[in-house]
Amino acid sequence: MFSLGPFRPTSSLSGGLLWKIPWRMSKHQKRRQRLRLKAVDNVVDTITKALAKRGDKLPDQIQRWNEEMPKENEMVARDKYTMFDRKVEKTYRKGIHKLPKWTRVSQRINPPGY
Repeated sequence: MFSLGPFRPTSSLSGGLLWKIPWRMSKHQKRRQRLRLKAVDNVVDTITKALAKRGDKLPDQIQRWNEEMPKENEMVARDKYTMFDRKVEKTYRKGIHKLPKWTRVSQRINPPGY
């Protein structure tokens, strides 16, 4: 009798929290990702130059970073915006924006062949 009024209960979702992550990154997210990568490269270069100017030896971490990690301009777009994930069946890749805290974690190196 009173079920059609304005105070009827809302229909609930089928349980759980609804995450809305788009399947691809926007051009703005990609630009910010490139700027983050360039900023990290800039910091590493600045530290390297400053230590060389003072005549100090490079710490092992920075030396290893320079040897192993590619710079932003050396990276392929596939490596900038996607990461390896063995749970993805066909390509073994997923968008980097689906990684939790993806703005704070370095994802520059992927397994060879992927």
